[in-house]
Amino acid sequence: MASSAQVVRVGVGVLVKDPADPNKVFAGLRKNSHGEGTLALPGGHLEMYESWGDCAIREVLEETGLDIHNVKFGHVTNDIMKDQQKHYITIFMMAECVPPPSFLGMAMHPKPRNLEPHKCHGWDSYSWDELCILAGNDVSDKDGATAVELFGPLLQLVKESPQTVIDFINKS
Repeated sequence: MASSAQVVRVGVGVLVKDPADPNKVFAGLRKNSHGEGTLALPGGHLEMYESWGDCAIREVLEETGLDIHNVKFGHVTNDIMKDQQKHYITIFMMAECVPPPSFLGMAMHPKPRNLEPHKCHGWDSYSWDELCILAGNDVSDKDGATAVELFGPLLQLVKESPQTVIDFINKS
């Protein structure tokens, strides 16, 4: 039997639209895991007998507290991370937040909470253009401060630039 270092794993990353700014998706800085300090989408490992959609719903709820719906397939990447001795197939799903009931006729926008502070520094939202800029970053910005890098699978997604994903993020 192969050791876990020799097995290709399956990850699911979820592009969750920010209801307050529908041309952006949520992402957070990873910590205490491979890719520490890089910007990643909510997501995780696909569990045995779990559908991609169910994995997306579970991981987003566990990590952000957000309920999502309209979950659909976006893209898949082959992520070889030799420097970390990891190899993943990452399935990218696209989803929207379930709108909460309105309060006194005013729409409320759900916001992600950092429910796994040992794994993530917190959540913010990013446009496709912002992700593309981050994908092209050197390790420091013009002021010499360390710039944010994208987690390997997200970087690969941005490099491949699938039209389905671009259209999803840019559609209001």
